[in-house]
Amino acid sequence: MLTSGLISIIVALVVVGLVLYLIGMIPMDGTIKQIIRAVVIIAVIVWLLQSFGLIGSLGVGHTRMR
Repeated sequence: MLTSGLISIIVALVVVGLVLYLIGMIPMDGTIKQIIRAVVIIAVIVWLLQSFGLIGSLGVGHTRMR
C-alpha cells in the first residue's frame, strides 16, 4: 500500500506537470517559456532530492548544532 508521503509526491508531480502544460499555453516568447520551464524543473528536482533525503536543506540561516 502507498504511504501518504508517496501519494503527496505523486500529486505534487501531477500539479507541476499541469503547471508546465499551462505555461506552454500562454502566448509569450519561446525563450521566456524555456527559462520558466527550466527553473520549474530544477526546483522540482531539488525538491525531490530533498524529499528522498539525498541532499540536505538548502535554506539560508540553518545552523548546525554542536
